[in-house]
Amino acid sequence: MNTLRKHGEPPYIAAVLHGGPGAPGSAFTLARDVAKWCGALEPMQTAHSVDGQVEELVQVLKAHARIPAVLVGWSWGAMLGYITAARYPELVSKLIMVGSGVFEDHYAEEIMPLRLGRLTPAERIEARHLMLSLADPACEEKDEVMARFGRLMSKADTYWPIETSLEAGHCSFEVHVKAWADLQDMRASGYLLEMGRDIRCPVVAIHGDHDSHPAEGVRTPLASVLHDFRFILLDNCGHSPWNEKMARQEFLDRMQAELETDI
Repeated sequence: MNTLRKHGEPPYIAAVLHGGPGAPGSAFTLARDVAKWCGALEPMQTAHSVDGQVEELVQVLKAHARIPAVLVGWSWGAMLGYITAARYPELVSKLIMVGSGVFEDHYAEEIMPLRLGRLTPAERIEARHLMLSLADPACEEKDEVMARFGRLMSKADTYWPIETSLEAGHCSFEVHVKAWADLQDMRASGYLLEMGRDIRCPVVAIHGDHDSHPAEGVRTPLASVLHDFRFILLDNCGHSPWNEKMARQEFLDRMQAELETDI
C-alpha cells in the first residue's frame, strides 16, 4: 500500500488525515478538495498504536510539508491531529477537525443506538451479524467484515449523500482495534481532553447536525480546554460534509476561508 499521496503542487501546506483508525484512503476526496486551494498531503496511517500513528505523521510532516502545517483531520483523523498538535505544537499552524469523534465517554454511548435506529430492519440485522463476526476470534476475514460494517455505518451517518460509496482504500481491523483501544484508554482517563491545554494553534471544528457523533461531545469538552477554539455546525449535514448535497458548498466555503489564512 502506498503510504502517502500528494495532491496539488508544493509547497504542501496541509495534511489531510483519514478516518478509522485502520481506514487509509477514506480521506481521498477530502484531500482532493483541499488541494483546490493549497498543496495537500494524504498520509496513510499504518501503526497499531496512537503513539505510533502520531510518529508516522510527524515524520511525513518533517519530510514533505511546509512547517508549521495545517492539519485537516476527519473523524479519527481529527483526534489524531488533536493529539499531534498537543505533542508537537511547533509543527502545526492550525487544526481543522471535521466530523470529529467525541472527547468524553458518556457522549459515545449515544452513537451506536442512533446509527442502528437510522437503518432499515434488514440493515440492522446485518449490522448486528457483522458486529458478532468482528467479535468472533474464529472469523478470518475481519478486514472485509469491517469494510462492510463501515459502509452500513456511513449510510447511517449521512444526511443526503452526493455519492453512495466513497473510496475507503484498505481496511485493517487489527490497526483499528489496537489504536482505538489506546484512544479509549486516553479518553476514559481524561488525559485525551486535558492534553488540549498544550495546543497553541487555532482549532476549528466543523460538524454536521446529522452526524451520529453528537456535536456537543466535541463542542462542550473542547471549549473547556482549548485557548483558541471555534465550532461550526452545518445544517442538513452528516459525518462527511464534502459528500453532502445540502451542505457541501457551505463546507467548501468554510474550508477555503480557513486555509487561505495560512497560505
